[in-house]
Amino acid sequence: MKLIRFGEINKEKTGIIINDDYYDTSSFGEDYNEHFFETDGVDRLQKFVESNNQELPKVSKHMRLGSPVARPSKIICIGLNYADHARETNAAIPTEPIIFFKSTTSLTGPFDDVVIPKNSTKSDWEVELAVVISKKASYVEEADALNYVAGYCLHNDLSEREFQLERGGQWVKGKSCNTFAPLGPILVTPDEIADVNNLHL
Repeated sequence: MKLIRFGEINKEKTGIIINDDYYDTSSFGEDYNEHFFETDGVDRLQKFVESNNQELPKVSKHMRLGSPVARPSKIICIGLNYADHARETNAAIPTEPIIFFKSTTSLTGPFDDVVIPKNSTKSDWEVELAVVISKKASYVEEADALNYVAGYCLHNDLSEREFQLERGGQWVKGKSCNTFAPLGPILVTPDEIADVNNLHL
């Protein structure tokens, strides 16, 4: 499935894309949040859509799209995760993953305005693949990892490079500004993707 959230900021409704058309699924009664994903919400939504597809209201494609995921408890990011990006920034390819967090207040819709922070001199962006985790997980074996994936989104990872690298070397300071994590426009469930290791972003 292809999930969307649409409408005014902080008043988003849930929706779905079927054959390139947008439909309102707010009558399902749940937001696309952590509780939804960890309680098999995608499967329940699929059954709801199959039972009610003739009654779902169409949504204008001119409607604002919000983040397809309601504010999660955390946004975990992997730094220098593309070898090409490490090379272009003259950084060594990490032998251990560089992990940092973005504030949940940095989450915003895919086409919303981005607020450049005061005194910024080096605001920058990178396209990333966001993996939406479906349920709480600890010590998951690699062979089971994809069983914990609810879906995938595009994520623009915005950074203020001076704040991040030159003023104390704190990645969070350069990456967690409000609006610095545009997400979407859609969440795509794994069954929609033939090969997740062969995607063009």
